[in-house]
This record gives sequence, structure tokens and C-alpha cells, in this order.
Amino acid sequence: MALTSLHGCPAPAKLNLFLHVTGRRPDGYHLLQSVFQLIDHGDTLDFDLRDDHDIVRINEVSGVPAEQDLIMRALRALQGEYQRRHGRLPPGIGVRIDKRLPMGGGLGGGSSDAATALMAANHLWQAGLSTAELMALGLPLGADIPFFLFGETAFAEGVGEDLQAVPGPDCWYVVIEPGVSVPTAAIFTAPDLTRNTEPVTVADFLGRNTESQDSVGFGKNDLQDVAARLFPPVAEAVAWLGNHGATRMTGSGACVFSAFSTEQEAEQVVQHVPAKWKAWKARSLTKHPMKSLLQINEL
Repeated sequence: MALTSLHGCPAPAKLNLFLHVTGRRPDGYHLLQSVFQLIDHGDTLDFDLRDDHDIVRINEVSGVPAEQDLIMRALRALQGEYQRRHGRLPPGIGVRIDKRLPMGGGLGGGSSDAATALMAANHLWQAGLSTAELMALGLPLGADIPFFLFGETAFAEGVGEDLQAVPGPDCWYVVIEPGVSVPTAAIFTAPDLTRNTEPVTVADFLGRNTESQDSVGFGKNDLQDVAARLFPPVAEAVAWLGNHGATRMTGSGACVFSAFSTEQEAEQVVQHVPAKWKAWKARSLTKHPMKSLLQINEL
């Protein structure tokens, strides 16, 4: 019997273990190098098939109108691809989201939600798209979406879509949300942004010190200085967490993180984070948990 719902679908956050800007394409997009790391903290989504063909977000998400929501845009893109392949529309879907990840945090929340939606709908509709086909469908909507569909620690190049699996650290992270939303465009258009970092190779990354506490010790985040200048709470959070170990901003900000060998070490730091910031701990993931959920539902 075909499934009609998928509940408790995870949309995990990502951290950029490093993020280098190595150049700029003629179309204005920046050329990047990074390692994306999944962590076990994120949003949760529920999906229910409908009797009509409408795609509906059941609950409100503060600051995100439904028409602008990447989840809705991704599902409509997949709906159109399904119609092209099968000559008919699939059933509609109702989506409910438990939003935990902050907007403008550099954790990839919107892209992760969209990727989880694509995986869930592809499964519920039995649309038959491969992971590579879903990645191609998601890329025009957001450069981070392909990574979440890829679903494992990845060395990324290009605008973030050229992905190669790499072994990631086994560690715990402390993440601080400084309480500001950093618009990506403000960072990438800043005149003082470093845009010419010398490219590195996968071998460079793999040759680093692989001790878990050194998982933020390779390279740097070229966007961090600009974000810290434009948004002082980012600089404050980097300075505070830096007292406990190597600290880095993820993505274009605003969240900052440090790595620790054990959950106990991470928890101890979380307990001392100033009350003006939200902080939490999360473990590194080697595989997107949605992949396991879908396998279970196929049994």
C-alpha cells in the first residue's frame, strides 16, 4: 500500500568547516571552496498527501511568506517535473514545519527544509527521480540545496554545487546564535570581502590534523571579517567562544561554532554562554538522517 504521509522528517543544519572565496564568475557569482558538515540539530517537517493537487503550508513561519518559502518552491518544481514525466499532476501535499533553525544564521535552514521536502515528496509521489536529478532540480532554487540532497560530509567547489564526499570529524559542536540575521547579499557585495584566496585541494583538507577539536583548524571563513564588522554581535560571539577553543562563523553568518571531543565538554561550555545569546550543542553526522528514514519506510 502506498504511503500517504511522512511525519517527523529531519532537516538538519550544516556547518562550513572552512569557507574560501577563490574568485568570481562573469555572471557575478562567487567561486567558493568549503567543507559542509551535517549536524544533528535542525527543523522537522510533516507531509500529508491531499485529495486535490494543491501544495499547502499548514502553519505560519515568521518572516517567510508561503509564496517565498523554499519548501513551496521546491515542491512546485518537483510537481512540474512529475507532470512532465508522467503526463499528470501528482496529489497535493500539506506541509507542516517545526522551525528551530534561525533565519540568516549560516546553518542552511531554508535549503535543508527544501531538500527534505524534495526527498519526502519524491518518495510519497513515487516520482522516481535519482539523487542527482533532485540535486539538479534544487540548484536553481538555492546553492546549498544540492549538498543536503547529497547527504554526507562534502568538499564543495564552484558556487557550492560541485561536491565530493570526504570523511568528516567525529565530534560535538557548540553553536551560538548571536541574535542577528545576516543577509547573504550584504556580505558578498561588501567591497572589503576577500575574493582571491588561493585554492586548496581535497588532499590539503584530508592532510590536516584530524583530531576532533581541530575540525575548525583548517583554512578560514573569508566572510567572517565582513560579517563581524557589519554585525558586532557576531564579533562578540566569536571572541567569547574563542576563549574555549578554535572558533569560526558558519556560512555568511551569523552563527559561530567550536568543536569538542565529548558531549560533556560541549555541554559545559553551553552552560556558561551569556544569557543574551541562544546556544546549543550538536553532534557531527556522517549521513543525512532522512536517507535512513526513507529506507525504513521502503521496508
